[in-house]
Amino acid sequence: MSRALTNRARFKIQRRLGLELPGLGKPGALERRPYPPGQHGQRRSKLSDYTIRLMEKQKIVFHYGVREHQLVKCVKLAKRDKSRAWVDTLVINLERRLDNAVFRLNFCTSTPAARQIVRHGHVMVNGKVVSVPGYILKKGDKISMTEKGYKTQPYMTALTSPRLMAVPACYTIETKGENEKTATLVDFPLPEDIPFAFSSQFVTEYYWKI
Repeated sequence: MSRALTNRARFKIQRRLGLELPGLGKPGALERRPYPPGQHGQRRSKLSDYTIRLMEKQKIVFHYGVREHQLVKCVKLAKRDKSRAWVDTLVINLERRLDNAVFRLNFCTSTPAARQIVRHGHVMVNGKVVSVPGYILKKGDKISMTEKGYKTQPYMTALTSPRLMAVPACYTIETKGENEKTATLVDFPLPEDIPFAFSSQFVTEYYWKI
């Protein structure tokens, strides 16, 4: 998956999937054109079973901004956990990625923007800079920005125009001064915390051979 999608490309992805994915940023992809892109987009043809399952998997790929080989690795890891359905473990682990947490905490307005500020060294975990977007948070981890990070445009934009209004209940947030927010992961996210609809059954069937 491309790491530098334009707004137009993001809109096309969401129109093709028939669903707005908050992680892609700017909303409104389906307001004016609630049908797939292309010359024959308004002709609703029947989708094959494979295509339906593929589209459900792609919702996860594009929202969280992971490549296919990364998602396959995550699926294999999730299947080792027998405490719950592996697809639930999968989304819980994806929700605990540092770039996703930065987005869900409204420190940025999209997952790509969150990934960028993580890579640029603007995000700290437990007081130390972590520049790996795929870093998996643990219970008790405290997420904050560096002094410079609190002044970045993505952070300042998210303060006034957050993409998602609600922060998952698994986080507690403290505010220092006017703008400096710090969050703590007090519990694991729940599958119900996922900010978009997808069929876990179809994702399970898509990856059943792995």
